[in-house]
Amino acid sequence: MSALAERAETADGYLARRTLPLRVELIRQLKRRRTLVMGAILAVLPFVLVVAFAIGGDPGSRNGQVTLMDTATASGANFAAVNLFVSAGFLLVIPVALFCGDTVASEASWSSLRYLLAAPVPRARLLWSKLAVGLGTSLAAIVLLPVVALAVGTVAYGWGPLEIPTGGALSAGTAAQRLVVVVAYLFVSQLVTAGLAFWLSTKTDAPLGAVGGAVGLTIVGNVLDAVTALGHWRDFLPAHWQFAWADAVQPRPEWAGMIQGTAVSITYALVLFALAFRGFARKDVVS
Repeated sequence: MSALAERAETADGYLARRTLPLRVELIRQLKRRRTLVMGAILAVLPFVLVVAFAIGGDPGSRNGQVTLMDTATASGANFAAVNLFVSAGFLLVIPVALFCGDTVASEASWSSLRYLLAAPVPRARLLWSKLAVGLGTSLAAIVLLPVVALAVGTVAYGWGPLEIPTGGALSAGTAAQRLVVVVAYLFVSQLVTAGLAFWLSTKTDAPLGAVGGAVGLTIVGNVLDAVTALGHWRDFLPAHWQFAWADAVQPRPEWAGMIQGTAVSITYALVLFALAFRGFARKDVVS
């Protein structure tokens, strides 16, 4: 087809890169009830833990062994680290699966997907917009929890160094920097769940199926990692490295585990994102 013929089939002034702007998609997602509810849950968690520690008293040590949980009330930095510890395995999985899984599938369930593509919004452009906003809101959710926890913990327990269960402490400034590294690693480690949810979102018209499927597969990964009989095969499971960030809050941080975890997570995520784009490009959209 000649360039003149292609131009004749396109409206004057039409540019694919201007369709479905990120700003418009972001505002749409931020106004949705599920986004507001999830944000409220993450913001309330630190207050719940403060009340729990107030009722239960000083955590103290168990059998002479001090854990990160036992140092929760030592300072605001310790409290923020504990919030990340208790939520990294499951709670943070839910907003990532929700924001990345309830994207394309929700449009299909509303029967608006085919109208978006007829606007016309190129399929790749639609997926890139949905994915960028999904990852952006997921990152915001992961950042929200420690920020609120640090503020609440500082008010409740004071601003001070981060006490390390194994001995020693990190100054408040150093602790804040390490917590930024921890949050960044948690986001990278959740890219696998994001990839699963996004891929499933392009395969089904049921948002709950995409979100639930991603959460379920993530849980399966955690269960497999607990099977010690798998030996070194567990090194290929993203779940095996989900708590490698603990090495960053040591007097001398160890990066080997976090590097391996990052490599595994990014590899899985790229494959899943590629499958999503490849499958959606060939999908017969009827809803």
